[in-house]
Amino acid sequence: MLDGRLSLTTPEGVSLQLTPAGPFLRSAAWLIDVLVWLLFCGLAQLIMPSGKLGSGLFLVILFVSYWGYPIISEVYFNGRTLGKRALGLEVVRSDGLPVGWRESTLRNLLLVADFLPFLYASGLVCMLFDVRFRRLGDIVAGTQVIYFEKPMPRPTPPSTDPLPLPFPLSPDQQRTLIDLFERENRLPLDRMAELGTIAEALTGVQGADSVERMRGYVAGFNK
Repeated sequence: MLDGRLSLTTPEGVSLQLTPAGPFLRSAAWLIDVLVWLLFCGLAQLIMPSGKLGSGLFLVILFVSYWGYPIISEVYFNGRTLGKRALGLEVVRSDGLPVGWRESTLRNLLLVADFLPFLYASGLVCMLFDVRFRRLGDIVAGTQVIYFEKPMPRPTPPSTDPLPLPFPLSPDQQRTLIDLFERENRLPLDRMAELGTIAEALTGVQGADSVERMRGYVAGFNK
């Protein structure tokens, strides 16, 4: 954990920065899901036939929907029930990857343990003493509830006339130049000029002139 964020590296070597969700928003998301479930149960009861058959079917629907709703939502809808989606939360594995059937089933079945002795007291205490705000079900299942962060749109470099490269560049070198101009609006002008001077071997000029020439090279990559 660093500055409230969790730094993870996936098996593919991709670095992830995740923000664990605290007890308050998780409780609010749970409350929304409970209200959704109660509304569904009310509607289901209205359409059930009368008699023992209807009562039996209704009990089956209660059981299946109570346990099935969070598991199916987390597995098929990117770790988000309706409550989590409304509050910008999602469930992932402890390594940052999407949850599967095993993880989601374990964490939701252990809601019973988190509920004890009443109103999810065990789960709340566990979250308060865990740096990742995990309840018992999360710890056993190896899961984590995080804030869902929408990816920032990648900025496009300003349009300019394409220039031919003085010599061939490898794909990694081309990617480095593209990344530079995608981050240009977050870098000071003097820093960009400094980087332009460092690239003199490529451009043949220094400072801002070198930056503009590199911009032309990037514009020509897709030509």
